[in-house]
Amino acid sequence: MRTRTILAGWALAAASMGLGAQTLPPPQNVLQLQATGTVEVQQDLLTMTLTTAREGTDPAVVQTQLKNAVDAALAEARRNAQPGQMDVRTGNFALYPRHNRDGKMSGWTGTAELILEGRDFPRITQTAGRIQTMTMGGVQFGLSREQRARVETQAQATAIERFQAKAAELAKGFGFSGYTLREVAVNTNEPGFQPRFRMAAQEARVASDSPVPVEPGKAEVVVTVSGSVQLR
Repeated sequence: MRTRTILAGWALAAASMGLGAQTLPPPQNVLQLQATGTVEVQQDLLTMTLTTAREGTDPAVVQTQLKNAVDAALAEARRNAQPGQMDVRTGNFALYPRHNRDGKMSGWTGTAELILEGRDFPRITQTAGRIQTMTMGGVQFGLSREQRARVETQAQATAIERFQAKAAELAKGFGFSGYTLREVAVNTNEPGFQPRFRMAAQEARVASDSPVPVEPGKAEVVVTVSGSVQLR
């Protein structure tokens, strides 16, 4: 959640004149209110996580196997990488001991991730389908920065318009001719992380050159304007 606060009216004047430390009379005829602007938009960002796991008694061997699997996957992915359309990066790379029922160490398990992310869904899904050394670990949809910025501007304009209309309506309802803005905060919801659904390795493997099926949904961008106004 991002918050931007704007001071207005006598509160700002008092601060600029160095009167902030003085005791001010309690405010009168002050109204607290908020308004929200919501825009629903198609998700245009796909994040696909590929994973692999190896087990063995020698940690160096397990680590080498993981490295080889990731190197092969990276080589395939980089051939189709394009900034913004499909970015490629490595994810988690971990090696940890495995214990038996008696609590004694019986070997080592290692896991590694490769992440494909971008706006070109066909490029990403086809690339994932061609990678044979890793399996599907999860799919996540979201909004690109460009899409979020554009929609956020629309939601903010709607929230401000509703705040102003509500303030004017309430001022009139209480018998005042208008209002003066005292303080306002603009809150924007940040993109949340959708759960990554883990699939069994035998179900996650896909045939060579076969794109992984995906279907994006819609996301809501919400901007809330809240604050206080001085009725006059």
